[in-house]
Amino acid sequence: MVKLRLKRMGRKKKPIYKIVAADARSPRDGRVIEEVGFYDPNANPMQLNFKEDRIFFWLNSGAQPTDTVRSLMKREGLLLKRNLMKRKKTEEEISGEMEKYDMTKKARGLKENEMKLRRKANKKKKAEEKKEEKA
Repeated sequence: MVKLRLKRMGRKKKPIYKIVAADARSPRDGRVIEEVGFYDPNANPMQLNFKEDRIFFWLNSGAQPTDTVRSLMKREGLLLKRNLMKRKKTEEEISGEMEKYDMTKKARGLKENEMKLRRKANKKKKAEEKKEEKA
């Protein structure tokens, strides 16, 4: 069985991943059939790059994405696009839906950044309260 999964690259403590099509029995960093994308979690914001046509080829051929790759594909909207293609939607309908998805994705990114800043401020505030409590 072919799986779409991550192949670890990069240096120690600084991983980057290639998204590959590989036989399920081969080791994580072993032999691959084809590279279909790239994922860098260290970059801010994280970098994702897919070869859409090859991803769709492998999915249509029966390849199973791992949970992590599936969530990355979902984040980029590839699963939505594939679902629309399966439903035999026209190119205009698909492009319209993808534009809507991109708008919500940007809004979600802004909201996530606000949440991160809020959590950081709360953490700092709690640390200061603990210092005052000890003193």
